[in-house]
Amino acid sequence: MSSDTIAAEQDANLPLDDNSPDDATTRTNKRKRLFLGLGAAVLILSGGYWAYDYFIASRHVTTDNAYVGANVAQVTPLVGGPVLEVLAEDTVPVKRGDILVRLDDTDARIALARAEAELALTERRVRGLVATDGGLGAQVEARVADQARADAQLASARADLDRARIDLERREALASSGSVSGEELSSARNALSTASANLKAAEAERAQAAANRTAAIGTRNANRVLIDNTTPGTHPEVLAARAARDQARLNLDRMVIRAPIDGVVSRRQVQPGQRVQAGAMLMLIVPTHAAYVDANFKEVQLEKVRPGQSVTLTSDLYGGKVEYRGTVVGFSGGTGSAFAVVPAQNATGNWIKVVQRLPVRIRLDPKQLAEHPLQVGLSMTARVDVSN
Repeated sequence: MSSDTIAAEQDANLPLDDNSPDDATTRTNKRKRLFLGLGAAVLILSGGYWAYDYFIASRHVTTDNAYVGANVAQVTPLVGGPVLEVLAEDTVPVKRGDILVRLDDTDARIALARAEAELALTERRVRGLVATDGGLGAQVEARVADQARADAQLASARADLDRARIDLERREALASSGSVSGEELSSARNALSTASANLKAAEAERAQAAANRTAAIGTRNANRVLIDNTTPGTHPEVLAARAARDQARLNLDRMVIRAPIDGVVSRRQVQPGQRVQAGAMLMLIVPTHAAYVDANFKEVQLEKVRPGQSVTLTSDLYGGKVEYRGTVVGFSGGTGSAFAVVPAQNATGNWIKVVQRLPVRIRLDPKQLAEHPLQVGLSMTARVDVSN
């Protein structure tokens, strides 16, 4: 083998020089392609984010600070008494009007019997007043007749007095001539005195008769005031006694405590044998069929939120497989911090602005609630469509 051939083979086995112009060009082109790809990817991602923000995100506001609520009804007795029986347990669904608790009604029945007896007594007393009015009217007529008789007697007494005076004057005129004896003159004078006394007696009787008539009229009028423009059924005393009877009957009915609404029994706090007072809470009825959601959105999210907008909600209880449809009802009158027991005092000391949240009330579809019930306090995720 010639030396030239051996040298050529050795040169072929030597490594290539990395700093050759062709390799540098290749690396530069590859780097450019990588930067172009990266720039294209950034551009595509930016465009996608812009498109998502403009076409989707800007038309919806979302929060996971949302919780199920309901207008819970407290079951409280309207009258006090010992608990005889409890017919409801926690977690048990009830319908409006179902019996929850029975109280011992012994005292209420006695009170009702007493009120009914008082009503009957009052009705009889009023009928007595009506009957008395007729008797008092007859007494007035009798006193009027007595006064008329006294007037007649008074007139007769006056006539007798005038006649006795005239007789005395005649006899006194004749006495000087001796035509009338002294005995006749004495008799005439006695007759005048008697007539005068009879007149005074007649005047007294007439005054007494007038007074009796006035007293009878006053008694009749006083009795008539008690029954004027009324009947035994519409008399005020009868109405008051009837109202007391109705109240006693109502108290007896209230010894049976019923469910005020449809819902689920919660927080039962009453036991048989316990004596409860009016107004004491016995249990709660949660209307799960009428549940709503209070979604606490940040104040910066509420610019486009309006009542009537549609809402899509999911619950942590069912996950994303169950999606609820809702409607924005309205906004709370203040933030949670404004209604706190100890509200924040931002007017003093160092102040740091904190974004506030405002509760937004969302009404749920009753049909969906019936299919997938929700309990008060469960977490929700709310997404409001603000595009309309």
